[in-house]
Amino acid sequence: MRWQEVALPLFVITVLIALKYLPMTAHLPLSRAAGVVAFGYAAFLALRLIQPEDGIMVEGGWAELRPSLVEYFACYGAAALAAVLLFAVIFMSSAADTTQLIATYIAVLLLGAGAAGIGMVGLFTNTRWDNRQVTHRTAMGRETTLDWSEVRSVRPNWRGITITGTTGRITFSQFHGGASQLAKHAATRAIRNAETATKAFAA
Repeated sequence: MRWQEVALPLFVITVLIALKYLPMTAHLPLSRAAGVVAFGYAAFLALRLIQPEDGIMVEGGWAELRPSLVEYFACYGAAALAAVLLFAVIFMSSAADTTQLIATYIAVLLLGAGAAGIGMVGLFTNTRWDNRQVTHRTAMGRETTLDWSEVRSVRPNWRGITITGTTGRITFSQFHGGASQLAKHAATRAIRNAETATKAFAA
């Protein structure tokens, strides 16, 4: 796990608790929201523990990343919660004040955007590799191919893990099943390529 995976939920819970003590937002159900975040994070940790480290072998000697239960839970869970809150906004607006409606609507937008983002980046992409190259296809159908001989670095970032080569870069989710295997393989290739380049320069 990376530090961002621990810091983000703790930051959100802290903000919700702090808002509970402000007069303008004290009447909002922020304690329940903090409880939902805590429950979701506990489920995230449980699913993260069973995330497979190795990719799935497919035809032709290719290994492939697959979305993990973490990503399915996050995407469909956020979408379902957004739908429930939207239902509350539409059909229960007469029983709530303006501040509650605005806060609920903002939560719907954030959850909906989060579900769409997770789907676009995690569920509907395809990353696979063999002993010659690694390929990545985005949810929009754009495909990037890197030969292992041109890989220069492997670095984590806020979107996942990025493999950088001389002709482009590939970013994949760290929550994919097999992400650890691909990251280690790419890092090994980058080290070998750097050593080869150093020897060639010295010669």
